[in-house]
Amino acid sequence: MTDLYDRAQALEQRQRDEALARHAAGRSVCASLHHCQDCGDDIPEARRRAAPGCTRCITCQTAAER
Repeated sequence: MTDLYDRAQALEQRQRDEALARHAAGRSVCASLHHCQDCGDDIPEARRRAAPGCTRCITCQTAAER
């Protein structure tokens, strides 16, 4: 019986790892926005380079994470 649970847990972990890898690959491919999706202000180039795919300025991202 333990083998069944071990295999199920291993399968779940593998699927989770694959999903996270697909998600991470998708995020790094998209381009950052030049203007914040929330307030419309410019997103500094340094932030766009540091956080590829960002869609918010620092102020709005901080507020969204709270």
